[in-house]
Amino acid sequence: MTKNDILIRLRYALNITDLALVDIFALGGKPMKVEAIRPLFLKKEDPGYRECDGSTLGSFLQGLIVSRRGPREEQTNQRPQPTGGRKLPSAPPSWQNNPSNNDVLKALRIALQLKDVDVVDTMRAAGADLTVSELNTLFRKEGHSKYQACGDQFLRNFLNGITKKYRI
Repeated sequence: MTKNDILIRLRYALNITDLALVDIFALGGKPMKVEAIRPLFLKKEDPGYRECDGSTLGSFLQGLIVSRRGPREEQTNQRPQPTGGRKLPSAPPSWQNNPSNNDVLKALRIALQLKDVDVVDTMRAAGADLTVSELNTLFRKEGHSKYQACGDQFLRNFLNGITKKYRI
């Protein structure tokens, strides 16, 4: 799946308007105007088509999380940093520059506040069987011995399940 496909499917599944897209990109740290966003949703053969890069998709996912769940709360158990009274910005997630399919899945799980059972039900709605233990392999760190890469077909099924859950 291309990054444009992911954006198009998410926009349709979650019924996101042009103005909401502008807000989501701004919340993700990449302010864009409607005129700059629309070419991302054109077909490849259409004039004006623009390929979505990793940082654009990452900003969209980050903005979606912030729009759905609110800004990230600072942890109170951390040691105070010597900042001279200034508040330091939190570091963006490592996937924000070029998210993999696993990262997209994680971001959607966070944004939509889905638990393991909810993800399994979403996959079942798309016609794919999945167990919780199979799902957990997709959320492990890349170097972990039980890590499994999320394939395009799995992500496509998950996005179809989201469409059935939120669109209908």
